[in-house]
Amino acid sequence: METGYLFLLAVAPAAFWLWYFYSKDRFEPEPLSWILLVYIFGIVVTIPVAFIEGVLRLVLSEFLLVVMVAPIVEEFGKYLVVRKTVWESVEFDEPIDGIVYAAAAGLGFATLENVIYVFSAFETSMVLALQTVLVRALLSVPGHVLFSAMWGYSLGKARFIPEEQRRGVIATGLILAMAFHSLFNLLLYDAIGFAILVLVIVPVLWFSVHKKIDQALLSSMYRPK
Repeated sequence: METGYLFLLAVAPAAFWLWYFYSKDRFEPEPLSWILLVYIFGIVVTIPVAFIEGVLRLVLSEFLLVVMVAPIVEEFGKYLVVRKTVWESVEFDEPIDGIVYAAAAGLGFATLENVIYVFSAFETSMVLALQTVLVRALLSVPGHVLFSAMWGYSLGKARFIPEEQRRGVIATGLILAMAFHSLFNLLLYDAIGFAILVLVIVPVLWFSVHKKIDQALLSSMYRPK
């Protein structure tokens, strides 16, 4: 019974944030079937990403793996989920769709990651597991979707510009997401960094992503149908 409740607590943050970002698509909400598919693929891509990180852990220090490698591998993995599934479909018909589907992929990834971390903590104690749920619900789970939203905004923008301009726009979004993901992981290493993360970096990320949502919605309003 305890494990069932713990599983629900581990999954609940991703479900909440998925609803939150889905609700931002006010003009033409995406089909739930596509959202669910991208979310599931976000879960699935966690497995090859974990394998790559596991192999690299054999030759790299934990610090380099967490701060340099993981942000690149994880953001690229989540990006591929959206790029190779829904990006070229007829349902991807507004700039805001990039952020919505990126959120679905990011939260799929965060779901499995969260379950693993929470149940690993549960092996020590229920108290530690609940602490892990709380901290990750407020930081790590929304962190994944905030990073994903950066390249998601770029995908949404790139979908509706000339093909020769797309590569640079997408690359910029990916690099930005990877850089903030790296900074996020770095600041988790000590108390001062954690304070900076909570008081400065996370609010800046939320402000930036909401600004991108507003810009994407504005583009959707004035884009020819």
